[in-house]
Amino acid sequence: MMLIAVGWILVLLLAGGLALDRAMTAMATRNFDEQLGYMLTGMIGSAEIGPDGEVFFNRPLGDQRFLEPNSGLYWQISGKGHEDFPSRSLWDRTLKISADHQDAQAHIFDSSQFAGEPLRIMERSIILPGSNTTWWFVVAESRHELDAQIRRIRTILIDSFLVLGLGLVLMAAIQSWYGLSPLRRVRLAIAHMRSTGANRVTDPLPVEVQPLVQELNDLLSHNERQAEEARTHAGNLAHALKTPLTVLLNAAQAREPDLAESVARETAVMRRQVEHHLARARAVGRRGAGQARTVVWDAAKSVMRAVERLYGDARFDLDGSHDAQVAIERQDLDDLLGNLIENAAKYGGGSVFVTIDAGDKGELVEIWVEDDGMGIPQAERTRIFDRGARLDTGKPGTGLGLAIVRDVAEIYGGNVELDESEDLGGLLVKLRLPRARG
Repeated sequence: MMLIAVGWILVLLLAGGLALDRAMTAMATRNFDEQLGYMLTGMIGSAEIGPDGEVFFNRPLGDQRFLEPNSGLYWQISGKGHEDFPSRSLWDRTLKISADHQDAQAHIFDSSQFAGEPLRIMERSIILPGSNTTWWFVVAESRHELDAQIRRIRTILIDSFLVLGLGLVLMAAIQSWYGLSPLRRVRLAIAHMRSTGANRVTDPLPVEVQPLVQELNDLLSHNERQAEEARTHAGNLAHALKTPLTVLLNAAQAREPDLAESVARETAVMRRQVEHHLARARAVGRRGAGQARTVVWDAAKSVMRAVERLYGDARFDLDGSHDAQVAIERQDLDDLLGNLIENAAKYGGGSVFVTIDAGDKGELVEIWVEDDGMGIPQAERTRIFDRGARLDTGKPGTGLGLAIVRDVAEIYGGNVELDESEDLGGLLVKLRLPRARG
């Protein structure tokens, strides 16, 4: 910020200084030239042609310097075929005039014909009454005074702009220091939070940085939730594996004849438990990575084709919105629909009906999965979501399907509810997931 401020200050001051220098220099030069113009006009107004055909003044010129030798102010009248008529101040010198052109208007130029004395010269060609000769009226003045005045102007400008530039840089530094002080306070607040073990920035801070502090606190809350979920998942997985491992250990120590069956059964349970917690961990990680978009119809169609291969006798129907999208990763949505549709085919009577966006089209996309089976009694609809809970123990399974559906849906901000299907008479599972925005 300081480098940018200093750079712009230098550019603006330089541009402004150059423009002001040109304006002031032009003004001083113009005033200088106007004085020469007054003198030239006075010469022309006082000039007459004498009886001998030479020019003379009918009244003396007013500036005393014309009478002082080498005073720095000179005049001269020249005409072709006539001797030059110079001022006394020229003494033994002559102004060099180029008579090969006509200057109906005053012509001003700089000359260095006198060594060590640069001149500012104004000339004009005039034909006086009573004469056919073109006379050149010339007024010259030393530039020493003009150049000294321009140097004074530039000195004043440089000193003024240096002071102005230093003042602006100082003000920019103070402004930057003061303007960034809230960020220093945020840094100190974070350091205080780390040193004291606090989990939020609670120090009173300016309103300008409150959105930053709020986002920081939200990030800390998000990290805490993820850390707590990770600890919970690890504890749940350890608890879930403890019982199968104990069963296997006891069977091995007792050398039971059905040890192979026990190993196969308990290993399947452990694998399902690991898959369950891995699914939760993937969902948490994907939720934190950013908002995903998945078309529900495509996922449901793909899952149905896979389940149809396992349950060829079942009838599957899909209806509803083709365009509904949810803010969930495709793999996680496939897991959710796979558990629900496979359960409907396994425990139903042979018909599975899936409806997409069957609710009120609000913030959540509602997906209905219905079957024509026995359904689940009202009293059991809460318990069935517990890990390992099964109502039909006659069919293979681990009782983790609905638990996975509930956990993953809640991670993404959705929910799942059990009801009775009015059309098929069996179980109706209402899965609600957040609708993708935009």
